[in-house]
Amino acid sequence: RRKPKGDKHCRMERKEMRVRDLGLGFDSDEIILFKYCAGTCRGSRMNYDLALKKLVDNGTIPKQESKKVSLHPCCRPTGYEPVVFMDAQTTWRTIEYLSAANCSCVR
Repeated sequence: RRKPKGDKHCRMERKEMRVRDLGLGFDSDEIILFKYCAGTCRGSRMNYDLALKKLVDNGTIPKQESKKVSLHPCCRPTGYEPVVFMDAQTTWRTIEYLSAANCSCVR
């Protein structure tokens, strides 16, 4: 089943960008395809998430502690792909765990 355009559920996005723009300290103008996860996971909430939200809302979990609590699953990579590129000194470089291979709602 195909999702409608503009769907906000957890999904993979792709963006072409220069390696230098990643902010990881590599000197390279080479363009790579960076894949990342975006979207919401509200539809993936389970009883745990619903109960936790209720406990935070009613004050059973103090406000200071509730700031450290995630009240719903988040859209994150569940696998990664390395990115290979040539730097400004013509040396091949590999950055592991950089680009998302797939995305899912993580609890």
